[in-house]
Amino acid sequence: MNNSKLYVSSSPHIRTEEDFQKIIIAVLSALVPACVMGVYFFGLQAALVLTVSTVSAMAAEIGFNKIMGKPVRWFAGWAAISGLLLGMTLPPTVPWWMPIIGAFVAIIVAKQIYGGLGQNLFNPALVGRIVLLLSFPVQMTTWIRPSLLLSGATDAVTTASPLGLLKVDGVAKIANISYWDCLLGNIPGSIGEVAKIALLIGGIYLIWKGYITWHIPVSFIGTVGVMSTIFWLLNPTQYAHPLYHLLTGGLFLGAFFMATDYVTSPVTHKGMIIFGIGCGILTTLIRVLGVYPEGVAFSILLMNAACPLIDRYIKPTPFGAGKAR
Repeated sequence: MNNSKLYVSSSPHIRTEEDFQKIIIAVLSALVPACVMGVYFFGLQAALVLTVSTVSAMAAEIGFNKIMGKPVRWFAGWAAISGLLLGMTLPPTVPWWMPIIGAFVAIIVAKQIYGGLGQNLFNPALVGRIVLLLSFPVQMTTWIRPSLLLSGATDAVTTASPLGLLKVDGVAKIANISYWDCLLGNIPGSIGEVAKIALLIGGIYLIWKGYITWHIPVSFIGTVGVMSTIFWLLNPTQYAHPLYHLLTGGLFLGAFFMATDYVTSPVTHKGMIIFGIGCGILTTLIRVLGVYPEGVAFSILLMNAACPLIDRYIKPTPFGAGKAR
């Protein structure tokens, strides 16, 4: 019997040559420019953090699957993405053991306990980062000036991140920060979040290839831009210029590579826009009114929790519905 002629799903049938392996390679490739810039600005310590985080995440997934008797794939691609994203959200000064703890939390606690790939409610990398931030606040908020490393200085000088400087000292202390440096990545911050131009290139590449759509990144970044503009117009002596909010912090990394996670984001375009707007509103409110200087990670996790509700009420139109009978 020729089983190739049997179909078990309803039409229409859409065939594609894309598979998980190609998606994994595409996402990792899109992250390479930001990682390269992070290593360029922060040195070999940044490369060590990225490597340890990625390898630890893969080892955690392989080890868990082996213990539980599940199929083991020695190249745990999705775990590699989560581990690399986690490493990109960490300061370059963290000790080597912190990425290991964060990767374990991201893969085991935030992913495998829920059932593994496709079952997790929250973005694993962000869960790992938040656990590290709450557990080791000093190490997670210690930043260095990349320009000192580029000049050949042997001892890095700690400083505040741009958003931390804004939160603590106000608008008057950020006047000398160059938007051009913010765009290139020559500012204190996490390894993979500083080079906005590199993240933008990677995000546009994923949109161009069709692996993600524009709906979440544009609505997320656009909402932050609109809300920060409103605050700035109300009181420019108290609230920073909208460009400052757009070009500092983890907005681009979160909008293009974390909020667009297939598992933890809505399935419809309308739902994606609502999701992105919610992330933008929460990010701005946390930055402007909250205790923490950065709100990207918290906002995405909160909207991850709201994602099932969005999918429930923003349902896609069934194929053929609304047409003449």
